Amino acid sequence: MRRQSESSFEPATLRKTVLDMAYAGATVHIGCAFSIVELLAVLYRSFLRYPGNDPKAEDRDYLVLSKGHGVMAQYACMLELGWLTPEQISGYFSDGSSLKGLSDSRVPGLEVTSGSLGHGFSVGVGLALGGKLKSSDQRVFAIVGDGELNEGAIWEGAMFAAHHGLDNLFLIIDQNGFQAMGPTDEVLALGSIAQKLESFGFEVQTGDGHNEEAIFDAVSSLSSSNSRKPKALVARTVKGKGVPFMENDNAWHYTRLNAASYDAALRALRESPK
Repeated sequence: MRRQSESSFEPATLRKTVLDMAYAGATVHIGCAFSIVELLAVLYRSFLRYPGNDPKAEDRDYLVLSKGHGVMAQYACMLELGWLTPEQISGYFSDGSSLKGLSDSRVPGLEVTSGSLGHGFSVGVGLALGGKLKSSDQRVFAIVGDGELNEGAIWEGAMFAAHHGLDNLFLIIDQNGFQAMGPTDEVLALGSIAQKLESFGFEVQTGDGHNEEAIFDAVSSLSSSNSRKPKALVARTVKGKGVPFMENDNAWHYTRLNAASYDAALRALRESPK
């Protein structure tokens, strides 16, 4: 474990922030933000290193959100860290706001401008290679959606990472079973993601992407490995997790909240088991 944040990163709190942002900005991508909440919470709480709590620290670890459309979940974590203000959250997507609906590297704490799927991971691979070349102990955590694996650039990056022994690279797959236009198995069947990654030379763990203890154990196991292989966690998740009427309903990839659905989502979040 690299660090222990003073913030709790409580998933219900993070999801409420996502709902607040989505409603304030009349924006989409709620379901795909909800599916990565626990993954981000564990990484920020227990693994990512930001000396002085500075998102620009030269020797920081890198969190690369390749599935940049899930950025509201990362913004929620950045609020917990004090990198964003409540005013920035409530002004999300308004005229003049620096917070966009996709990851934008001009915002401190966001390492890549992503949204064109497949490219963020390649940037993460480059960052990991850079760390190796300067003999740094920095690590790179790249979060990729399962639908994003349709992109050939992902597999080019994976081959490159294995060839160069980038054991400081942690690829995390948000396997929620959906992409923009439908279930991943219907759009382009992926088969066993874990077996594919192993065949590309990765050390792989799989687990429940909403079980924080399981996530912590999996990342800890990969972190303590002496293998020179790049690492991967295939995390089984639920799109829309936390609000039952959104769960596994791909309509919430592009549906906007209105007053009634916002209130219903907040109520469901309060009533859902911790």
